[in-house]
Amino acid sequence: MATLALGAALSQALASGLVIYLEGDLGSGKTTLVRGVLRGLGYAGNVKSPTFTLVELYAISRLNLHHFDFYRFSQPEEYLDAGLDEYFQGGAVCLVEWPDKAGDYLAPADLRIALAVADNGRRADLVAHTTAGRACLSRLRSSPPGSSAATS
Repeated sequence: MATLALGAALSQALASGLVIYLEGDLGSGKTTLVRGVLRGLGYAGNVKSPTFTLVELYAISRLNLHHFDFYRFSQPEEYLDAGLDEYFQGGAVCLVEWPDKAGDYLAPADLRIALAVADNGRRADLVAHTTAGRACLSRLRSSPPGSSAATS
């Protein structure tokens, strides 16, 4: 529940063009966080990990959101072979699971969110790497608790 709530809160802090890396072991909550973001933006449909499709595209609310999963890559060049670099050129918010699998080919992160199973829940560490990432974290910190209603 807390991972979904974090995603919903994050949805209100997003801005076009952000690249967000989602890091953590299998089962740490990366797709659950994305589901929370999408719910916070008003998306009611099915949200699944794009492990086999590599990318799921969502045009909702005020944003275009691209959800990537590079878990199946065995070498970074598969990122280029799949032509995925085109998705990072433009104004979409890109949420990327397993970014390390794409190596240096992947656009740099504005924000990294590391998720881990801890005790009876999960831990999320958010680190901004750019001005846009810091602005996103600032908006996240200043949003009132429980505010997850999407606004256009």
